[in-house]
Amino acid sequence: MAVLDDLREKTMKGKRKETGPLVQQALDEGIPPQEILDAMIDAMGVIGDRFSKGECFVPEMLVAARAMSAGTDVLKPAMAAGGAEPLGHAVIGTVKADMHDIGKNLVRMMIEGKGVEIDDLGVDVPPETFVEYIKDHPECKVVCLSALLTTTMPALEETIKAIEDAGLRDNVKIMVGGAPVTQEFADEIGADAYTPDAGAAAERIALFYQE
Repeated sequence: MAVLDDLREKTMKGKRKETGPLVQQALDEGIPPQEILDAMIDAMGVIGDRFSKGECFVPEMLVAARAMSAGTDVLKPAMAAGGAEPLGHAVIGTVKADMHDIGKNLVRMMIEGKGVEIDDLGVDVPPETFVEYIKDHPECKVVCLSALLTTTMPALEETIKAIEDAGLRDNVKIMVGGAPVTQEFADEIGADAYTPDAGAAAERIALFYQE
């Protein structure tokens, strides 16, 4: 369908002001909300692949993700009215003493692009806040932890330990990431997954809900 092709293109190019009206046009034409969402997810998948291959960079990822966010804002009421269920529920936050949020925000938007409902706890999030969130939201099955400094990497381990001490570790999968984080470190602290970039994070979280 021409409007969905246009929506894919505008999403990939980060044309935020155009994606919302295109989503509305698609709805007006009677296209099912899930098909509209799938078109934007396809676009973000292409961008994610390009990013992983070094063919595009963070600025391009951000504008594409923001364009999709503008489109999903228009789409959400129609999806809710149609009873469309999200793929799953997750939470994300940058750990205690770390104020970086660009990477976290990008990961959040890419995960939303997979159809996952995700709450963002922001930056400088202490372990106990994650614990309380998990207690209050039993539907949450994935916890995404971000650390952008070597000095805040220990807070990743502290957060996982706090979740374990609260008896909640078996309830959730924990995914970690950030510039200084490695697969080896993720294994050492008991994380379920490590991903090197936002595209990979979105792909991995989708797999969690298929397991």
